[in-house]
Amino acid sequence: MEWNAIAQLIDPQLFLVLAACWIIGYALKQSAKVPNWTVIIFVTIFAVIFSLLILGPSPQSVLQGILIGAVAVYGYEVYKAVKQASKGDEKQ
Repeated sequence: MEWNAIAQLIDPQLFLVLAACWIIGYALKQSAKVPNWTVIIFVTIFAVIFSLLILGPSPQSVLQGILIGAVAVYGYEVYKAVKQASKGDEKQ
């Protein structure tokens, strides 16, 4: 699946929420007080709440929020992997 296909699944009104989720996720990952396993939960809850506020209450809004949370976390993981690979820290 290409990024274009995923981008078509996300409502254009929510791209700002996606960017905010990425920033929030990054900030939470840098915090020593927040366990890493909770970051996806916080990011997804944030995305679902704002999707509901922007699109209105519906199952589609909840699904959009879950999708945005997942894409934000996946995007961070891709960024982290590319950064490690460029430093030569790639684990095989």
